[in-house]
Amino acid sequence: MAVIRSERLQLRAGEDIVRARQLVRQWCIEQGFSLVDQTKLVTAASELARNTVEHGGGGEVHVEMLRDGIRRGIQLRFVDQGKGIANMELAMRDGYTTGSGLGLGLSGSKRLCSEFHIESQPGKGTRVTIARWK
Repeated sequence: MAVIRSERLQLRAGEDIVRARQLVRQWCIEQGFSLVDQTKLVTAASELARNTVEHGGGGEVHVEMLRDGIRRGIQLRFVDQGKGIANMELAMRDGYTTGSGLGLGLSGSKRLCSEFHIESQPGKGTRVTIARWK
């Protein structure tokens, strides 16, 4: 697998979430993703960027355009140094929320992607990596 292009965005406030969504949509279009695939990845990116800002105290997203033979993809890695996730099993359950949302951010994002990996350690932050392939 080769990284064709990469970019890093800081995630500190609401406008950063909007910028992340715009960048992901632009790259999806460049990769030739269908409107459905664009919407899935942008939605997952929006949810995870919001989690990074609201629950992680801010952080960054690393966006990578990928090639693997004839496959094209986009990988996003959200990183924060926040409080971390104490109970991963509970956090991944539909309907669980620590805020006022619907509790579909992590589990919903997982369903919208081809690949999903999460690492978190209480007191040390969270890293979520997702990818969508065309």
